[in-house]
Amino acid sequence: MSKKYNVAVVGANGAVGEEILAILSEIDFPINKLVPLASARSAGKKVEYNGKEVTIKELTHTVFKEEDVEIALFSAGGSVSAEFAPSAVEAGAVVIDNTSHFRMDAEIPLVVPEVNPEDIAQWRKKGIIANPNCSTIQMVQALKPLDDAYDIQRIDVSTYQATSGAGKTAMEELVTQMQAFFSFKLDDAQPKAFAHRIALNVIPQIDKFIDNGYTKEEMKMVNETTKIMHKKIPLSATCVRVPTLRGHAEAVTIKFANEVSASAAQEILAKAPNIILMDEPSKSIYPMPSKVLEQNETFVGRVRVDNFDKTILHMFIVADNLRVGAATNAVRIAQKWIEMEGENA
Repeated sequence: MSKKYNVAVVGANGAVGEEILAILSEIDFPINKLVPLASARSAGKKVEYNGKEVTIKELTHTVFKEEDVEIALFSAGGSVSAEFAPSAVEAGAVVIDNTSHFRMDAEIPLVVPEVNPEDIAQWRKKGIIANPNCSTIQMVQALKPLDDAYDIQRIDVSTYQATSGAGKTAMEELVTQMQAFFSFKLDDAQPKAFAHRIALNVIPQIDKFIDNGYTKEEMKMVNETTKIMHKKIPLSATCVRVPTLRGHAEAVTIKFANEVSASAAQEILAKAPNIILMDEPSKSIYPMPSKVLEQNETFVGRVRVDNFDKTILHMFIVADNLRVGAATNAVRIAQKWIEMEGENA
C-alpha cells in the first residue's frame, strides 16, 4: 500500500483554501488525516472534504506537531506564513506556501511543476517550497515549451485579472456594486477592496506602486519568471484589475532569437503539459474566463505572428486563478514532492 500523509491546509475556509480541499478530493490525494486550520475566530466551523464535514482547528505554533502534520499547504496571507510556517517546518512538515512572503528567498525553491520540477529538491534547505504569483504561473506554463524551442529574448504582457485575486471581500465588493448599479444607487457603493470602483470599470493598478513606476504585482511577474525559468528574460508587465469574479487573462507578446511560425507554436503548445490550445478564431473560439472556471488547465489562443517582425509571437492566455494560479499548482507541487521523496527513499 502506498504511503498516506497527514495534510494541513492553513486558511482552509478562504477562497484558495476551499479550492485546495476540492482538488485534494477530486484527485484522491493520499491523505491519512486532513487538518483544516484557520484563525481562532474560524475554529470550530466546518469545511467540506470528500463529501464530509471536517472541523476547522485553530492555527497555533504547536498544532503541526500535535497533529503530526507531514505536508502543510499555506494560503492565509503573507504575515500568517511568516509567523507559522517555521513552526510547521520545525514539526517536520514540508511547507508549500501560496503567499508572496518566501518567493524571492534564494534558499527557497519557487516552483511550477511543468516548468522547473527539479527545483523541488532544494526544499530541504529551509523546509519550504513557494508557490508563484497567479499570473506568473499560467504565463510560464505557456512560455517554457516555446523557450525550449525558440529561445525567448523578451516578453511584454498585459493582464486582465479577476477580483478573486484580491480575495473573497473583493469578489463581494464587485457583486455589491453591480447590485447597486441595477438599483440606480451605484454612487452609494464606495470602494473598499480597491482604490476605485471596480463595477463597470478597469483599474490599471494591482498592489502598490514602487519607485520605478511599476506595481509590486508587475515586478512579481518580472522577478518570479527569472527565478522559475533560470533565465533573465527582459519582461515588462501591465497588470489590470477587471470586473470579473474569477479567471485571469493575459495578452502576451514574445520575441524570439529566430523567426517563428504560428502553426509550429500552436503544435508545441498543444503538446505541452496541462496546456489546452483553444484557437479557432474564425469560429470565435478562444480562451475566456467564462470558459475556464474550475478547470485545472491553462488555455491558450489567438496565437499569431507579428505583422512587422517574424521573430515576435502574440497570444492570449487564460486560467482559473484560484485553481491553476494557486490551489492546483500547490497540490501539483505536493504530488511531485511525494514522487521525488519516494524515489529518494
